[in-house]
Amino acid sequence: MSNNQTKTVRPFGWADKIGYAFGDFGNDFTFLMSSMFMLKFYTDVMGVPAAVVGTLMMVARIVDAFTDVTMGQIVDRSKPTKDGKFKPWIRRMCGPVAIASFMIFQSAFVDMSMTFKIVWMFVTYILWGSFFYTAVNIPYGSMASAISADPNDRAQLSTFRTVGAVLASLVIGTVTPMFAYVVVDGATVLSGSRITIISGIFSVCAVICHMSCFHLVTERVEVPQNNTKFDAAKMLKSLVTNRSLLGIIAAAIMLLLAMLGLGGMAPFIYPVYYNNSAAQSASSFISNMAVLLICAPFAAKIAAKIGKRELSIISCLFSALVWVVCLFVRPASPWVYIGFYTLSYIGLGVFNTIIWAMITDVIDDSEVKNGIREDGTIYAVYSFARKIGQALSSGMIGGLLGMIGYSSAVAANPSAYPEVLHSIFSLGCLIPAIGLGAVALVLILIYPLSKSRVDANVAELAKRRANKA
Repeated sequence: MSNNQTKTVRPFGWADKIGYAFGDFGNDFTFLMSSMFMLKFYTDVMGVPAAVVGTLMMVARIVDAFTDVTMGQIVDRSKPTKDGKFKPWIRRMCGPVAIASFMIFQSAFVDMSMTFKIVWMFVTYILWGSFFYTAVNIPYGSMASAISADPNDRAQLSTFRTVGAVLASLVIGTVTPMFAYVVVDGATVLSGSRITIISGIFSVCAVICHMSCFHLVTERVEVPQNNTKFDAAKMLKSLVTNRSLLGIIAAAIMLLLAMLGLGGMAPFIYPVYYNNSAAQSASSFISNMAVLLICAPFAAKIAAKIGKRELSIISCLFSALVWVVCLFVRPASPWVYIGFYTLSYIGLGVFNTIIWAMITDVIDDSEVKNGIREDGTIYAVYSFARKIGQALSSGMIGGLLGMIGYSSAVAANPSAYPEVLHSIFSLGCLIPAIGLGAVALVLILIYPLSKSRVDANVAELAKRRANKA
């Protein structure tokens, strides 16, 4: 966009914030569906061993090592259009990602051979996550820098992105258990046919949300095409020596370990350990409402005063401590467990609310050091790190469930396996406690972008741009 065009563009406002929230809402209609229900669907409904499903998720992340960075390069080197540099990708790829997500959950194939089911699972999951989801998510995340150059505006975008994610979590985490489970011989089990229908509905909703994002958001900051010759070795060296990027990558991996560990264990804690699927819906509703009412309104404001890094350390340590206490209390009532879950989720939600603004801080820091702005590439590397966290959590959950002896037989008759139930509860507490504690340590020891340094980078970039004008 030229300077003349920029002057005629409407100022940053509510349309951008709501549109950006719709973008993550659309992303999470397929992402959360996969992270929360795919493992349970393929183990309990399709009969695939949990360790095999976990292995798939880890293999897919190896593929992501190439597709994420490739997509980041494609975005950085693409020419801006009348709609901007990043938005067109959302419109192009929202249909394919929705279709691929729906194809993952096809219960009609339950009577096919195990080989067919495993191949189908591998192909559809990799198409969805490694190719189509990447082609939407990388441009979407990179777009924040093009919507506004103001760090306060970006913090608001980060907050509204979290709002979109929380709304998606409310819908998927609260509504899905109400309809996806049935009671068979006293046990609460997942219905394959119902989960197929639900995934189809959510795929349609994802397209609607992505197109709402496309129409509401405006790119008003010029992000020129990157025409420099691609040098993989130079890029890798730059990334490896970028301490702020390495710090946020490590924190993201640990965050996803904790957050998706919570989501991934929920279908085993509530319907299996507590034999109460209604509690799973209530847990999702209460915890996400707490994020909307507490984290979304106040996290960015508090971070503006004490710093995003500083606030994140406090919130993650608090959440880790909650799960340590829960492990020792071991509540017999699912409603007491929900209380622990909600307290922890508030701390986790604070960090998750501001982390997207921290990515733009990392992009600014890199530009100050290297003189080149690489929104797409840096966001792609960060996105890959998140997928590693997703893979580690899913692969770890699948592997650990296999180690403690979980199978579809346990789901059908939980009371016959008390030792497995005991281990399920322990995993539900230990995974988030370790993950969130590790996040705090990474932010303390590695991530360098304190409030004073972020403010200095913003001032330096404003000075450079003023000199170019």
